Amino acid sequence: MTTADRAARAKARTRDDFPPAPEPLPHPVLDSHTHLDIVSAEGDDPVGQIAAANAVGVNRLVQVGVDVASSRWGVELANTQRAVVATVALHPNEAPRLSDLDGALKSIEELAEDPRVRGVGETGLDFFRTGEPGLAAQERSFRAHIALAKRVGKPLVIHDRDAHADILRVLDDEGAPETVVMHCFSGDAAFAAECCRRGFTLSFAGTVTFKNAPHLREAAALAPIGQILVETDAPYLTPMPHRGRPNASYLIPLTVRTLAEARGVPLAEMCQAISANGDRIFGPW
Repeated sequence: MTTADRAARAKARTRDDFPPAPEPLPHPVLDSHTHLDIVSAEGDDPVGQIAAANAVGVNRLVQVGVDVASSRWGVELANTQRAVVATVALHPNEAPRLSDLDGALKSIEELAEDPRVRGVGETGLDFFRTGEPGLAAQERSFRAHIALAKRVGKPLVIHDRDAHADILRVLDDEGAPETVVMHCFSGDAAFAAECCRRGFTLSFAGTVTFKNAPHLREAAALAPIGQILVETDAPYLTPMPHRGRPNASYLIPLTVRTLAEARGVPLAEMCQAISANGDRIFGPW
């Protein structure tokens, strides 16, 4: 789904559809993966979103690119809003659509050099939306992003949908960058163990709060606390009890509370760990 596709779908909703703000967190955390450009199409400008997040203890946001246009948008925002840093990439579903994949990759490479860009992603593999004809381009793009992350020395942010084994295959084959973030971790405890053994960080979205996702809570419970992040993937994957409504960074506290419960640790301890992990991975804001 391109940025234009996502924005068109977002415009079908209004600002009134957003849930109320939850209770603030006892210690600041970051949203490690959000799409402020798409949430903006739902009726709130980025400055308003940043302020709403800060009011509940979410004081840092990682704006994630999915194509050249959104990546450039994120770089421009990160250079004007100190609470935001950016990542740049071609989404795996974007790669097969492009008539000039090499040209688009070159543009991403140029954007990745900006100091406010703190990661390469979201890239990876998606076997849910992309059929067999597009898989070769998807994997070629993934490998190019891995090489770019290593070349610029920045974290790799992975999109993995129905492709667990192949994600590990390609990363093992290419040699993973020093820092890998598994965006919206969707595997079970066994896959989590494989990722953690490789040193990857697992980023949990609102899906970890869903009643039908005990496997995600099990994965969160076994991962070392130093290898956990939290995200919204806004405007998608809204946590319970607001599933089905648009998501935004100010709703992160609902997910953080679920992670603390799954691990059996105090909420403040969970917040402090997430915050420290974010600073280590993405650098100072």
